Amino acid sequence: MLFFLVQLEGTESSVLLDVLRLFAHGTWSDYKDNIGCLPPLVPDQVLKLKQLTVLTLAETNKVVPYDQLMQEIYVRNVRELEDFLINECMYAGVVRGKLDQLRRCFEIQFSAGRDLRPGQLGNMIETLSNWLTTSDNLLVSIKEKIKWADNMSELDKKHQKDLEDRVEDVKKSLAVKADMDFRGHEIFAGPDGVMDYEEDRSRPKR
Repeated sequence: MLFFLVQLEGTESSVLLDVLRLFAHGTWSDYKDNIGCLPPLVPDQVLKLKQLTVLTLAETNKVVPYDQLMQEIYVRNVRELEDFLINECMYAGVVRGKLDQLRRCFEIQFSAGRDLRPGQLGNMIETLSNWLTTSDNLLVSIKEKIKWADNMSELDKKHQKDLEDRVEDVKKSLAVKADMDFRGHEIFAGPDGVMDYEEDRSRPKR
C-alpha cells in the first residue's frame, strides 16, 4: 500500500496523496491555505477535518482559547463554537473537556490520537525514552522508601519490645521490694501484728 502511494508522487493523481496527507495530519487551515490545489470537500469531509483540527490543537495545549479555536475551524461566534465542540467533538468521543465561558477557553481532559506527522517519530521515541527513564528512577525511589519503611518498622518493633521489657523489669522490682517490706514488717511486729512497746520499755537495760 505504501509503495503504491509513493508511486502517486509527481503524477496527475498526486492530488489524492495530498488529500490523504491532509486528513492524516493536516488541519482545516491547511486546506483553506491550499484550496486551489485540492479538490472540493463534501460536508462530511469538512466536518472530519475540523474535528481533526481540534485534535491537533489538543495535542500540544491543555487549555485552548476560544479565539484560537474559532480562527482554526472558521466559526463565527462562541455559540456556534460551543455547539460544535459539544455535538461534534465531545459526543463523538473525539475529545473530552470543560467549556469555560468565563475565561473563554476549552480545557482538554482527553483527546484521541492522530497519525504522526513527518519528523514526529523521533520526538515521540525521545519522549517515550525519557518517560521510561523517569519511570525507572521513580521505581528505584519507591523501592528505597519501602526498604526505609521496613527498617523503621523493625526498629519500632525493637523499641517497643525494649520498652515492654523495661516495664516488666520495673514491675518485678516493685513486686520484690513490696514483698521485702511486707516480710520486714512481720519480723518486727508481734503475733497480733502490733509492736508491744510497754513490754519493750520494761526490759532492764544492760
